[in-house]
Amino acid sequence: MNNYKGAIFDIDGTLLDSMQRWENVEVEYLLSLGITPRAGLHEDLRGLGGNEIPRYFQREYGIKDTAEEMGIKVNMLLEPFYNFEAPLKEGTVAVLDTLREAGVKMCAATATDRHLIEAALKRCGIIDYFDRIFTCKEEKTSKRRPDIYFRAAEFLGTDIEETLVFEDALYAIKTAHESGFPVVAVYDLASDNQQEEIKATCRYYYKSLVSFELFR
Repeated sequence: MNNYKGAIFDIDGTLLDSMQRWENVEVEYLLSLGITPRAGLHEDLRGLGGNEIPRYFQREYGIKDTAEEMGIKVNMLLEPFYNFEAPLKEGTVAVLDTLREAGVKMCAATATDRHLIEAALKRCGIIDYFDRIFTCKEEKTSKRRPDIYFRAAEFLGTDIEETLVFEDALYAIKTAHESGFPVVAVYDLASDNQQEEIKATCRYYYKSLVSFELFR
């Protein structure tokens, strides 16, 4: 296990217990515009990233907001949660400590905007574990493409096969796995109905970070 020299962490659903808030905010955004969400909204949005969600809302609900306007409104709804509430998943600090003690270099790769992630990581006291935070918005990509993982590994200076990717969402797990990264899948309720496929795709699977045993 000492062959692993780098780790790339997703944040929401992997280290932060925050995915339920994301599901709620999508509904809140539509309701703020006087639109009642249709049944199956969460399933339709699952795995979308970048400008895919704004395009979905524009196409399916006739919303006139641009992607930038939509992002601003959603972020405003999310800011109190990230600033004051978003909790770490149990076992997060112990995992980060274990990797740090093993000399593993770490960075984050997230689909959430930087100011939200930084606010939560600072409040929870873990931001200093990460040498850099990569965001899909700044990298102009989504996790349906491997670009953000490749750039993070390049920054860490580690080869793909020696760089662990921690993720909770099936689509991101597939992207990293198909690109050659050893994937550590972390259970999250938001992906509860996809766990069997997740288990079949990742290299390591943890129902909880508390049971993380690599490097121990």
